[in-house]
Amino acid sequence: MISTKDIKKGMPIKLKSGWCAVMMDNRRGNIRMAEVDGIFKEIGSIYASEIIEAFVDGKWQHVTHSMRKGHAEIPNFLYGGF
Repeated sequence: MISTKDIKKGMPIKLKSGWCAVMMDNRRGNIRMAEVDGIFKEIGSIYASEIIEAFVDGKWQHVTHSMRKGHAEIPNFLYGGF
């Protein structure tokens, strides 16, 4: 397992929406910058809580999240029940 704060620039990640992305920053906050490969390839902000896996050392590892007080996670029904 890897923590969201340990995900570095250039790491491939998987999101709750089922899309893959590449991390574009080295920040440690709840909002991160990523290049998302969806219907179109685009760069934008994503919530760290939406990251489910990261590609580290040649294999996919689950991501652990540190929930801060007062941070509300986006409900899964917005993503079709993923």
